[in-house]
Amino acid sequence: MRLRKIGYAKDLIQMHSNLVFTEPEIYKGIWNQVFKNDNPIYIEIGCGKGQFIIDLAQKYPNINFIGIEKFDSVVIRGLEKLLVTTLTNVRFIQHDAIHIENFFVPNEVSRIYLNFSDPWPKRRQAKRRLTHPIFISKYKVILKNSKSILFKTDNFGLFEYSMMMLNDDSQILINAISLDYHTEKDNIPTEFELKFVSEGKSIFYIHASLIGENNEKYI
Repeated sequence: MRLRKIGYAKDLIQMHSNLVFTEPEIYKGIWNQVFKNDNPIYIEIGCGKGQFIIDLAQKYPNINFIGIEKFDSVVIRGLEKLLVTTLTNVRFIQHDAIHIENFFVPNEVSRIYLNFSDPWPKRRQAKRRLTHPIFISKYKVILKNSKSILFKTDNFGLFEYSMMMLNDDSQILINAISLDYHTEKDNIPTEFELKFVSEGKSIFYIHASLIGENNEKYI
């Protein structure tokens, strides 16, 4: 689907460069200085229009949230939502997540959300999937030991592929899966999720975590 260009996006993002970071490498290792606290950092890769991460931030004020989105015409919608709140625990990164290991130092992140990522269904596109081993290797660098990767999708093919990739990694433990996660009481739906559920689609879920250095498997 072709994205609609938003003419004022770059100007508004530049105006609020304290909320949307287009050069995140500068803040590698000092994100807690950006938030002015030492609270855990949770990130959402492919945050879309930002509603999910803003809902999380309202529910969990003692956690810092960073949404990562490549396109300014999308992240601008998250910024607009943020500007009408009083939240201080949300920031956005406008950049390609393929370079995520350049945004954070090792062990800087406490949770990674992968919500309704592009399934890239063709075999030759596999390296673009956010659960491809290339990406998983980057997550293992920035993620603290015992901390989580939470994955949701409406695409069973991507769910099956992600299960295999995570399960094949000796440093990753799959703690839980669901074939109908939308009905879980603790679920916070994304905008895409609400659309898919209204169309009668199932929501698939994986909770995985990084195994600690002492090889203890945390849950």
